[in-house]
Amino acid sequence: MGLLARLGATLRRTPPPIADARWHHAVAACPLVRRLDPERQARLRGHAAWFLARKSFSAVAGVELDDQRRLLIALQATLPVLELGVHALRGWREVIVYPGEFKVRRSHEDAAGVVTEGDDVLVGEAWERGPLILSWADVATDLAQPWDGFNVVAHEIAHKLDLLDGAVDGVPELPRPLSRRAWVAAFQAAYDRHARAVERGRRTAIDAYAAEGADEFFAVVSEMHFSDPAPLVRAEPEVAALLTAYYGPAPGAGRARLSPA
Repeated sequence: MGLLARLGATLRRTPPPIADARWHHAVAACPLVRRLDPERQARLRGHAAWFLARKSFSAVAGVELDDQRRLLIALQATLPVLELGVHALRGWREVIVYPGEFKVRRSHEDAAGVVTEGDDVLVGEAWERGPLILSWADVATDLAQPWDGFNVVAHEIAHKLDLLDGAVDGVPELPRPLSRRAWVAAFQAAYDRHARAVERGRRTAIDAYAAEGADEFFAVVSEMHFSDPAPLVRAEPEVAALLTAYYGPAPGAGRARLSPA
């Protein structure tokens, strides 16, 4: 068998299934997944099994990273690609989990050529061909407070999707029915409105951090789509509609009308 044939066989290999007891325990702990209909839950179960089989996990600084925590991360990491398919998570292999916030050393060169260095304190990071890095404390907070508009895993997976075409610009690879021109026009206009509002000190429905750049705007509204879509629909209905077309229906949509799981 040639190299390409072996690679194809590896990609097609069915990953080990997630045991029923483990699956039900994880779903009970992840309200975003509980809100999915049975068909989408079943599809997510397959995606999560693929993720666990294809991605390696590394724990840093003594964080306890058991099988159930890995599964809870896998559920939230594959939820954004429920409609896109797991091929959208290609090109990287590792998940690194810190117990809490972590520091990253940055260097910046200004227009005069002066280089300054400093530490950024982060709760998540996504590298183009490198790891997905997460703070477990923030993952746990998102599980406990699922509808507050924040989800670090969804945020960083949005960056991974944005990076697929090599440009960090808030425009991911789009499935065929979606128009790149319409996406760019809607997101650029929404980002410009948001950035102006933040610059003027106004309160905004979208977190102020989204004004850092078009890439962060996409990541922030993506986590809102999964964890608190109603304010996004009111503030930027065109963006909300495009995210629904891209990611699929928001798990939290209409949650007030649903009985507890």
